[in-house]
Amino acid sequence: MGLKYDFEFLRNYPAFLRIIIFLLMLVLLWLPLAAPFYLWVSNRNFVSIITLIFLYIEFIILIHVWGKIIDQKSHPLTRYGLVFNSKNYQNYFKGLGLGLISLMGLFFIESLFGWVQWKSPNSDFLRMSLEGFLVAFGVGFAEELFFRGWLLDELNRDYSPKIALGINSLIFASLHFIKPLSEIQRTALQFPGLVLLGSILVISKLAWFPASSPRLTLSPSGWLGLPMGLHGGLVWGYYMINVGQLIDYSDTVSEAITGIDQNPLAGVMGLFCLGVIAIFIWKKSLFRKLPKVNSKQ
Repeated sequence: MGLKYDFEFLRNYPAFLRIIIFLLMLVLLWLPLAAPFYLWVSNRNFVSIITLIFLYIEFIILIHVWGKIIDQKSHPLTRYGLVFNSKNYQNYFKGLGLGLISLMGLFFIESLFGWVQWKSPNSDFLRMSLEGFLVAFGVGFAEELFFRGWLLDELNRDYSPKIALGINSLIFASLHFIKPLSEIQRTALQFPGLVLLGSILVISKLAWFPASSPRLTLSPSGWLGLPMGLHGGLVWGYYMINVGQLIDYSDTVSEAITGIDQNPLAGVMGLFCLGVIAIFIWKKSLFRKLPKVNSKQ
């Protein structure tokens, strides 16, 4: 009771202050574990991997504790949308297929215009594809649990669903767009692509969602299966295309069309592809039926 009372005041703080406090707690818990590796291990690649694993593990533990002590929820991860059942597994694989097929379809269309040329996969393609899937699963799981899970839930407590969607998408885009000013200016077309992708992932939490499910009260903003799969599918497809060197760019059109630095999100065609996904997901989502008030309790 004393522990709950000590932290209960945090529930009444504004959303952005709660978010900053949470992130400071996460960093302070992570630094003592990460610092020795940065100071005494010379293999930078190993250090990046192991410290990132520490960060992910601490994040999952912290949001569970945060939800139980501060929000006083018995199933905080379920509230964030991390639901383990057959329907959510199906949603994950639907999202994975949608992301992968959409990206491959984008490059197929570009090849029809002669903007890219397909290359035969090399002998390591199967190993690389499996490696890419593991990377995509990790990125999709971690980022969606953070952005569309915990962060979206915090925003939904103070704002209406549409405002929370906008703020969530802008934070997602901004954190993925941290780079020198000269690079921000040169790759500016990537930012609206990131905002659109963030919006799609928010809306997808309630796509193919069984409205009659009793879990709806525990996970009021939907489940994470579809956004995790969709995010993972896009990462997996890009990994195979990029690392597997499956295409060559013909340079017959401006890279603003195909993607600056060969990044599909930073091009007109990538925005078009995301627009098609957005329309499809919107039609399958219950997001538009959410009440126009916040869910703060």
